[in-house]
Amino acid sequence: MLRRIEADVRPQIGAGQVAAYIPALSCVDPNRFGMAIADLDGKVYGVGDWRQPFSTQSITKVFALALALAQGGDDLWERVGREPSGNPFNSLVQLEYENGIPRNPFINAGALVVTDRLQTLTGDASSELLEFLRQESGNPDVTFDPEVAASESDHGDRNAALAHFMASYGNIANPIPALLDHYFWQCSIEMNCADLALATRFLARHGLRADGTRLLPRRLAKQINAVMLTCGTYDAAGEFAYRVGLPGKSGVGGGIVAVVPGVCTVCVWSPGLDPQGNSVAGIAALDRFTTLTGLSVF
Repeated sequence: MLRRIEADVRPQIGAGQVAAYIPALSCVDPNRFGMAIADLDGKVYGVGDWRQPFSTQSITKVFALALALAQGGDDLWERVGREPSGNPFNSLVQLEYENGIPRNPFINAGALVVTDRLQTLTGDASSELLEFLRQESGNPDVTFDPEVAASESDHGDRNAALAHFMASYGNIANPIPALLDHYFWQCSIEMNCADLALATRFLARHGLRADGTRLLPRRLAKQINAVMLTCGTYDAAGEFAYRVGLPGKSGVGGGIVAVVPGVCTVCVWSPGLDPQGNSVAGIAALDRFTTLTGLSVF
């Protein structure tokens, strides 16, 4: 099935533009494509460049949110909303008339609030996240990419503006330089499709980790899946729900993770992005996956 999907979407592999506004990502080959599926027991199937590490970028926001909820409870929702933004992921527009409360945890402003909360809870948000991803993927070699982190920091003025603006409303607790540092390191984590499919399984397993211990109660796992469905692909979440019909989270590195609750997780990677920042071939592949299998939340 994966080979059929790869063949079906081949005309779209290479379409779109790489994330050139992050210089370290501007030289990634847009003609790469990988896809992996992990079942609930951890068996993984893949095709194409599914073992090639890539920059996870905003996909890590899912895992940071899960850790913040697991360790701090759902008081977090007092500081960040759960509604689609309808604006670009790095927009400043809504924060002013919504009193510094970001619309959802997957736009940049919301992710900064989540990282701020995780930093308060752990004292080292980026390292806590990295260790979690290593454990859930079973890959101790998952690591940060210093070049990407430096590139993000050097061109992070918009994120700094978001953080300062929210701090003016009392919605940031930690020093902003430290918060931004952890946020940029978080976005720089490199993983491959197999790693990400395995690491996301706790959402398909209703909150259970790879070792069988519970990370989240079912209601919080449900909440994360719901917010992924409605907000996980920036201001194209409605189109993603229409075409794919699964909770998903994309990153401007070209990756997308998707969850079939109670069945499996999927990760697809192809660096060419549409204007909203989502992988062109990746969305097409997930569309074919749900069409061929009939697996959808609808």
